[in-house]
Amino acid sequence: MTALLVCLCGGLGAGLRYLLDTSVKNTWHGSFPFSTLLINLIASFFAGLIAALFARLVIDPTTHLLLATGLIGGFSTLSTATVEVVSLVEHLKLRQAAFYLTSTILGPLAATAAGFALGMAL
Repeated sequence: MTALLVCLCGGLGAGLRYLLDTSVKNTWHGSFPFSTLLINLIASFFAGLIAALFARLVIDPTTHLLLATGLIGGFSTLSTATVEVVSLVEHLKLRQAAFYLTSTILGPLAATAAGFALGMAL
């Protein structure tokens, strides 16, 4: 039963990612892959928040599993980010690729730390 619930939460996360990605792409028409970066920043923030709430025993292990592995796992997308970095390199947009790669690594780290700090402060 738990595996099925993780799958359902993952599907919900993927659906939410699709909706946010579509909304951002309807307003952002630049070549920089802003929507994926935004999605991964949001996912990282909530991953940190969920980790802190779990560490403080505010949420139980099952809820942690469903939210972190299911929902956030389905919402975030490192694989898309790596494909977008490769695409920028292939199109010789090397500065954008370097900035995007750096942002994709450092941004989520900072967002996770912020979410964890918030979760510990609540």
